[in-house]
Amino acid sequence: MDLTSLADFNAVALHGGFGPASRALDRPKATLSRRVAELEEQLGVRLIERGSRRLRLTEEGLVLHERTRGLMTEIQEAGENVASRAPVPRGRLRISAPIVFAHVTLGPIATRFALAYPQVELEVVAEDRVVDPVEDGYDLVIRINPPSDEQLVGRRILGDQLWLVAAPTVSIPSASASATAAEAAPLPVPAVLFAAASRTALWRVRVQGDEVRTFAPTPVLRMSSLLMVRDAVLSGVGAALLPRLLVEPDVLSGRLVRWGVDDGPPVEVWALYHSRRLLSAKVRAFMNLLQDLPGQEKKSG
Repeated sequence: MDLTSLADFNAVALHGGFGPASRALDRPKATLSRRVAELEEQLGVRLIERGSRRLRLTEEGLVLHERTRGLMTEIQEAGENVASRAPVPRGRLRISAPIVFAHVTLGPIATRFALAYPQVELEVVAEDRVVDPVEDGYDLVIRINPPSDEQLVGRRILGDQLWLVAAPTVSIPSASASATAAEAAPLPVPAVLFAAASRTALWRVRVQGDEVRTFAPTPVLRMSSLLMVRDAVLSGVGAALLPRLLVEPDVLSGRLVRWGVDDGPPVEVWALYHSRRLLSAKVRAFMNLLQDLPGQEKKSG
């Protein structure tokens, strides 16, 4: 079986058609079609149904793709491992990171990396969806509080907190002086909520030392981006729970007031890569730059 034809077939199957695969690989569509036809001729079976608008693998094509795509990835990674022994990182490096972390933290790091390693084509994608490093073609993914996953290994790169903040014009509600901490009712507060947050969740925050207060957020706005939530809070619309990483400069400058710190589990940021992929020189170089962030810790399944 010709490995080049097999690789082209898997690329067509992975990207969902000859056109998308042609653009992703920067290779002529006609070449990919010819390679797949040659592979079909070698095997004596039809792998792809022609004539439909959307790609459809035959039963034989589906079996071949499922059985060989992992092997092809390992072959590619073996080649990358050989290349990684070269003293200068090179090639393409794709990184997926949460939007806030990418905007606040990764910009300067990416710039330093690009200047230090000009032979690497660095692509940072800011997105809040949970991607699959293999299926989505990422070398490194940044995740917030990731669950244990035997397929991913990496390093804790940052610890963060959620701060309850508001503009100075928004008054913090006061608890009844006669109520004890155990019997105090949640304090209602106008709130700007992140779209992914629960509509009924209360905010438990440490306000002074070990004192914990509970706030009942009354939604005024719901935003799909934490950056939009911050802008609304700066405008005085209401309070919000936001990452310290995002709002600490605003608190230090007086544009926002910190009411307290979320009493929940700590926020951890991890840089992860697929456990079956060998750590290439380009990924290793980027991970080394991330060591400048506080709190490093290895993670495995």
